[in-house]
Amino acid sequence: MSLAGILYGGYEALLANEIKDKPVPSHVAIIMDGNRRFARKHGFAYYYGHFKGADTTEKVLDWSFDLGIKQLTVYAFSTENFERTDEEKNRIFELIGIKFDKICIDERTHKRRMRVRVVGNIDLLPPSLRSSAKHAEELTKNYDGVYLNVALAYGGRQELIDAARKMAWKIRTGELSLKDINEDTISNNLYPASGSMPCVDLIIRTGGDERISNFLPWQANGNECAAYFCAPFWPEFRRIDFLRAIRTYQTREHERQKNTVMRIVKLLSYYGLVEVEDVISISRRFIKIPKEEVIKILHELTYHNAVMHNMIKW
Repeated sequence: MSLAGILYGGYEALLANEIKDKPVPSHVAIIMDGNRRFARKHGFAYYYGHFKGADTTEKVLDWSFDLGIKQLTVYAFSTENFERTDEEKNRIFELIGIKFDKICIDERTHKRRMRVRVVGNIDLLPPSLRSSAKHAEELTKNYDGVYLNVALAYGGRQELIDAARKMAWKIRTGELSLKDINEDTISNNLYPASGSMPCVDLIIRTGGDERISNFLPWQANGNECAAYFCAPFWPEFRRIDFLRAIRTYQTREHERQKNTVMRIVKLLSYYGLVEVEDVISISRRFIKIPKEEVIKILHELTYHNAVMHNMIKW
């Protein structure tokens, strides 16, 4: 093995060790950008980039579910992608259909009890792809181990428009009352038709662009999810890049938890000395973290802060 390979393997092992005992995001969404630029860089037709990118998607499925991530949403084809040439679109649709068919016979699908759901306006897709997608959804509809959400013919604004139309129709037919519309109602009328998706905890985008591109605006923005942007084109995305993304989420989540615990300490300090058990109880109620983690955060907050240390009754 080359020196570069040894260093890569060592760094990957280090990252894996860093994240293994910390919480992982429940729902990861990925904007798989850079297939065409990857193909162009290597002097091949665009289809080569899409083909290699599909292989990367399979690898990421394994990496995600091996880490315990419950939901993975991949941005496979946006509404803006319909502007591409017919030849490119047809090749992409053919490739996605093949992958759906493969999912149906892949033993990992059934071992993981992986439910497949299509997110988007499936009526815009060609009949053969609709058939493959519906077959995968139907075959896995009773699974609840992990979830693969495939965004096809998807646009975030269009999703909100379609949800508004759906709710308006339900109001018109008496199925829904105007006073009953709240955040949960809107979530339940978004894609997919088979049931709403949970909020996104982490968005990953490859290819160097630092933007969300109309992707899951309701599910991501309302949850203040973490975002990880990286330079590699999607076919070049490595496990080391994925682990870095998870570490970014964990770092952000830890900072959020630390800020919440600090606010709880300051709030309780107005009433005298702060009892550690009170901090633990309130923290677990609001941010749902283990007692050991709250204690670790308290030690971190008070290590270089004598004032805060003196507030707390250990």
